[in-house]
Amino acid sequence: MSLKENINLSKLPQHIAIIMDGNGRWAKQQGEQRIFGHENGVRSVRDTVEAAAELGVKYLTLYAFSTENWNRPQEEVIALMQLLVHTISAETKTLNENNIRLQAIGDLKSLPQDCFNELQEAMEKTKSNSRTTLVLALSYSSRWEIIDAVKRIAEKVTTNTLSPQNITEQTINEHLCTAGMPEPELMIRTSGEHRISNFLLWQLAYAELYFTDKLWPDFRKEDFYEAILDYQNRERRFGKTSEQLISK
Repeated sequence: MSLKENINLSKLPQHIAIIMDGNGRWAKQQGEQRIFGHENGVRSVRDTVEAAAELGVKYLTLYAFSTENWNRPQEEVIALMQLLVHTISAETKTLNENNIRLQAIGDLKSLPQDCFNELQEAMEKTKSNSRTTLVLALSYSSRWEIIDAVKRIAEKVTTNTLSPQNITEQTINEHLCTAGMPEPELMIRTSGEHRISNFLLWQLAYAELYFTDKLWPDFRKEDFYEAILDYQNRERRFGKTSEQLISK
């Protein structure tokens, strides 16, 4: 029996974020180049997106390429960008068939022009879909995002369209890449690493963190279900006591 049968759909996290880690190590285990791992990781993306949509998860954010990844060997970066363009083009039809909307966060203008164009086209073609929103974090880092938000808030203060006294958490939220999205309730990281690597630092403030030793190309639907079940077995207190939650 699939673990899916044990999931309580009334307690489903509405936003799940995933750090897809381990492609390079997986490829090395196969005696292949790192790009081989990235190529095989695409299947894991398909499986996970499909599983999220079937369950009714409203937002799924995948950390696909960080600002730090630009420092990798040039041949790997070029291969990754080519894979990105090919995958987005190939999957747009499937996204529409499954009523999945594509969005992206990050410094998108730093992407190669062909990648940027394909991404914009795919987002436009899927913008009316409503079942699940797939968010790709591309050329993204949380510190970059927060700095960008602070700059735009500072501009409003400088032009007297915003008073410093009126800056609140909501003000910050409205200037982040994820404006309008619910905060992730569950963050999954594969490959056995136990860190969040500059990913959604502000948004993950109250998220449950789940780490698995599975390398990303080996991550399948059952692994996704297992992470959700682990989440559902946790007590989410948000600063309150267990007794306060019980008395509600």
